[in-house]
Amino acid sequence: MAADLGGTDPEENATMTLAAERELSHLGETAGCSDHDHDLVHELSRRLDALWRYDQYIANAEWREGLRQFWCDAKALEQQAVQRLKELIAQEVRNDCF
Repeated sequence: MAADLGGTDPEENATMTLAAERELSHLGETAGCSDHDHDLVHELSRRLDALWRYDQYIANAEWREGLRQFWCDAKALEQQAVQRLKELIAQEVRNDCF
């Protein structure tokens, strides 16, 4: 179903819709890895980004012990998740699945 592009000329809208569909028509044809491997890499990236920020969060909560402890705990959990994701990715590579 084509999106309404908001113009008043139906022919112009049809042309723009076709151009947009053509622009996106080949997305996803080539996959560099299986979905489950992509998911692992994507999640690792997301968690590394979060981990990178935790030290700043801890510093921002320097005078609020409860908040500071929360961020320290969250950082430790994130570090565990990052390590586990790295292990899973390494296992996928060893299994020639990646």
